[in-house]
Amino acid sequence: MGRIYQAFGNDGFKLAYQLLTELNPELNVDYQVALKPNLVVAKDSKQGATTDPHLAAGVIEYLKEQGIEDIVIMEGSWVGADTERAFKECGYQELAQEYDLELYNLKQDATQELRSGEFDLEICNFPLEVDYLINLPVLKAHCQTKMTCALKNLKGCIPDSEKRRYHTLGLHQPIAHLNNLLRSDLTIVDGIIGDLTFEEGGNPVQMNRVLAAYDPVLIDAYIAELLGLSLDEVPYIELAAQLGVGSSDLAASEIIDINQAQENIKENLSSGPKVENLKEYINENQACSACLGSLVHALQRCQDQYSLPEDLQVYIGQGWKRKSKHELGIGNCTRKFSDYIAGCPPTAAQIKEKIIAYYNLNE
Repeated sequence: MGRIYQAFGNDGFKLAYQLLTELNPELNVDYQVALKPNLVVAKDSKQGATTDPHLAAGVIEYLKEQGIEDIVIMEGSWVGADTERAFKECGYQELAQEYDLELYNLKQDATQELRSGEFDLEICNFPLEVDYLINLPVLKAHCQTKMTCALKNLKGCIPDSEKRRYHTLGLHQPIAHLNNLLRSDLTIVDGIIGDLTFEEGGNPVQMNRVLAAYDPVLIDAYIAELLGLSLDEVPYIELAAQLGVGSSDLAASEIIDINQAQENIKENLSSGPKVENLKEYINENQACSACLGSLVHALQRCQDQYSLPEDLQVYIGQGWKRKSKHELGIGNCTRKFSDYIAGCPPTAAQIKEKIIAYYNLNE
């Protein structure tokens, strides 16, 4: 049975360390361990595009306590973006100095061509050579592939010319085959702040969770559900499963929460115009960010497919506990409502399905 471990909160350092302690991965002190964050652009993680450096610090701290000294942070930012600038602006240059680590710019790496199925793919040498690869993607939407997380994050391990070519190949097939050739040993997902619609940030959504799993296909399948997407909408997940990279069968897996999403954590965060527009449909009263984030993603998915009715109103938050209303409630806190969706928190996929049925959006 596949397992996904999940922790709630906004302290990336603490949550990453706790998840690794729970997983207890088999590590050799002689390993060279590479961390692959998502630093697609030179933006602070609060914009929803890049991996929180504090999360990476929690991973590094854990590794060093296991006696591992050879730790490298590697990345190749998006075409046209400067990886060295991303290292600096995203907080990784300071992190490397603090822990005396190497930052490896994959845009300067030699490459080799490997074959998977009908695809000849060019991959940077260094990621193929490390002993243990820890993938540190961001939980966020993507304007072309609907979402980007574990599997797609490895695109940072190919040269710019190949990144362009993937688009001519339709993205999904080459992403799946890339992961067949370059395997992540462990994935830790930064779901503290992601973006609603765009991989480069601009509409950040605070979901206050970090997830971990050995199987990148399984964790991407779960992330799709958290974002309100079906597997049919993200073809590279099932394609990777067919190649033997992992399993997409969530029904046969176990989601293990190592704490509860009860914190009402608010940050001074600009949520962007799309998120602000969706808030007009939400009656929020002391909502946890994890639950509220799922609702925002669900509303966006509904809006993508249907016109949201002007009278659509949903209720969410701990402030609605023990109150009865003839309205639609989100999460266990609204269990006294005439109709509510259970969960603490429910996923965006579950919320989306409920909203569609409640408001007859598909009629």
